[in-house]
Amino acid sequence: MSKGKDQGGEDAGMLGEDPGNSFWIISNSLQPKKLGACQSNGKEDDREYVCGSDNNPRKKRMLEESGNSFRFACNQPPATAIACETNRAEDRVDGFTSVEPQDADYSEVPQLNDEIENQILARVPRSESWKFPLVNKRIFALMKSGELFKIRRELGVRESSVFIFTTGDSGWWAFDRQFTSRRKLPDLPADSCFSSGDRESVCAGTHMIISGREIDGVVVWRYELETNSWRRGPSMIESRCLFASASCGPFAFVAGGVTETGAILNSAEKYNSDTKTWESLPMMQEKRRLSSGCYMDNKFYVIGGRNEEGRCLTCGEAYDEDKKTWELIPDMLEDTPVATFHSPPLVAVVNNELYSLETSSNVLKVYSKRSRTWRKLGPVPVRADSSRGWGVAFKSLGNELLVIGSSKSVSYSGDSMAIYTCSPDAEAEELQWRPLECGGRNRLSNFILNCSVMVA
Repeated sequence: MSKGKDQGGEDAGMLGEDPGNSFWIISNSLQPKKLGACQSNGKEDDREYVCGSDNNPRKKRMLEESGNSFRFACNQPPATAIACETNRAEDRVDGFTSVEPQDADYSEVPQLNDEIENQILARVPRSESWKFPLVNKRIFALMKSGELFKIRRELGVRESSVFIFTTGDSGWWAFDRQFTSRRKLPDLPADSCFSSGDRESVCAGTHMIISGREIDGVVVWRYELETNSWRRGPSMIESRCLFASASCGPFAFVAGGVTETGAILNSAEKYNSDTKTWESLPMMQEKRRLSSGCYMDNKFYVIGGRNEEGRCLTCGEAYDEDKKTWELIPDMLEDTPVATFHSPPLVAVVNNELYSLETSSNVLKVYSKRSRTWRKLGPVPVRADSSRGWGVAFKSLGNELLVIGSSKSVSYSGDSMAIYTCSPDAEAEELQWRPLECGGRNRLSNFILNCSVMVA
């Protein structure tokens, strides 16, 4: 189906006489709980998306005469959309609704075929998707199967969510891109050893992969967005902790790390969220742990870390997916102060440019691929040096950089973290950072243990 039809072509007549696409779904079965409209004017790639309901008297009267109903309205859906997470956890079971899904009665209105209906549903913000199971059993099954997210991927509809685990919290939280709302994920059913030990997290498609150590050894847990639930496995081909990782669409890459016996690795693997399988990659040239990873120019980069002797590495490596080979990049961190007890390098890629937060000076730098040197872009508004880089989040968030850490305006012992974003420019002398409010119950504690960004 062409996007032109979706946005008001020949199929628009099926959706009503108002301008822009919309569809009505009527249920004459159970009385559903009151459903509030979610309206987001946040921007992603400088475009707007609005989801809500209109007040057309004729449509309203038709629905009232037909029985209980609710409506989603999609007007000029863009290629991207903003998440507006709901906090109505009391209305949900396993991420959906506590109301039993019903088969809707379409006898009073023109029917949509499944393909058109799927295309419309895929354009609705994820924050509204918890209402879908109320419609009928087909849509309920569509949500649980993950097929809707595959359609979103084909259409180029993406939303960023930030998953965070902090000190003082018993579980993970998912924030929308603007940090205006959050929702708590189900409790991870791991043992106490896993919860208190080191963990590594990385997202792939609609999965968040977390590796850590339980009493019986290293295990992998995955959070599935489709079902809002945790599943154990699949285990990596070679169990590891303290590894480098990076995301690219439905794939995640991991490299290096430490085995259960303490051996340092130079092996690498690739996870496919569609098939839930791991694939071995060629060996890196260096064994390393506590390194960092990123994805740029169709290559998986592994930067820094420490070798078997505990020596800090300044070199990097890049795995070329086309050539299936690793390229060693000498002295990639030559100009970066590296201390023994500092965190792995804080790196992020935005618009295919590599940025780094220098933890000893709180300075942002951009990497020149041609000269293989770093250029300073000025200070960041958080104190990464307070904890040698640990407990700080530095991530790419769509076309922006995201940094979360102790604010420079307060002492490190403050009870919350400062959150900033900026639209980076590799040619700029200094960047402008925009603070994001995260007050009330959305407030973060003063130390971040894990942070991952999911784009789905």
